Amino acid sequence: MDIIDSIVLGIIQGLTEFLPVSSSGHLELGKVILGDDSVPKESLIFTVVLHFATALSTIVVFRKDILSLIKGVLKFEWNEDLQFVSKIALSMIPAAIVGLFFEEQLEKLFGGNILLVGCMLLVTAALLFLADRAKNTSKKVSFSNAFVIGISQAVAMLPGISRSGATISTSVLLGNDKTKAARFSFLMVVPLILGKIAKDVLSGNITYESSNFTSLGAGFVAAFIAGLFACTWMIALVKKSKLSYFAIYCVVVGIVAIIFALLNN
Repeated sequence: MDIIDSIVLGIIQGLTEFLPVSSSGHLELGKVILGDDSVPKESLIFTVVLHFATALSTIVVFRKDILSLIKGVLKFEWNEDLQFVSKIALSMIPAAIVGLFFEEQLEKLFGGNILLVGCMLLVTAALLFLADRAKNTSKKVSFSNAFVIGISQAVAMLPGISRSGATISTSVLLGNDKTKAARFSFLMVVPLILGKIAKDVLSGNITYESSNFTSLGAGFVAAFIAGLFACTWMIALVKKSKLSYFAIYCVVVGIVAIIFALLNN
C-alpha cells in the first residue's frame, strides 16, 4: 500500500466513523469498486491503526468531558459522572454480546454483499429523516435509553447501517436532547473501539514490517485529522437538525447499490 492509498483510506475512515453514512457500508462498496486485490495483506494492522486514530480524535474532542468524568468517578460517589459512565457500560453490552458470539456470522455479511448494503443504507436514511424531524428532544439519556441505544449500536454492526446515525437517531427519537445524544453516541464507542483493538492485537494475527511504517503513519494522521473534523462537524449538524442531508445521500447511494447488485446478479 502506497502513501496516497493510506491517506485516502484514512480520510474515508475518519469521516465515515462519525458522519452517519456507514463506514462499513462504504468499505464494502469500495471493495467492489477497487476489487478485493486492493486490500493488502497487512490490512488488519492498518485497520487497527485507523480505528485507534478515530478513537484518539474522539478523546481529543471530548477531552474536557472525559477528564470531568474521570474526576467524578474517582470520588467514588453515585454522582452524575459515575451514572453516565455506568450508562456507557450498559450501552456496550448488546454490541459486546453480538461481537463475541456472532462474529463468524457477521463476517459472512462482509463479502461484497452490495444488495444488503444498499438496503441497509435505506434503513439508515429512514432513521435520519425521522430523527431530523423529532420535536420533543430535551431529556437526558436514562439507563433504559442507554440500553436501547446500545441495541441500535449492535444492529449497526450490519454493513450499511451507520453506527453514529443509528445511535444518535435512536437517542433523539427517545426524546433526548440532540447535543447530549451526539455526546453519548461518540463517547460510547470509544471503549468498544479500544476493546476491539486489544482483541485484534492479542489475537496474534497481526504482522508488522518496518517498511510499512510510513504508510501506517500517513493513514493514522489522515484518519485522526478527518476524525477531528467530522466529530466536531457532526455535533453541530445534529444540534441544527441537518441530518436530512445525509439521509438523502444514503438514499442515493443505497438505490445505486441496489440497482448495481441486481444488474450484476
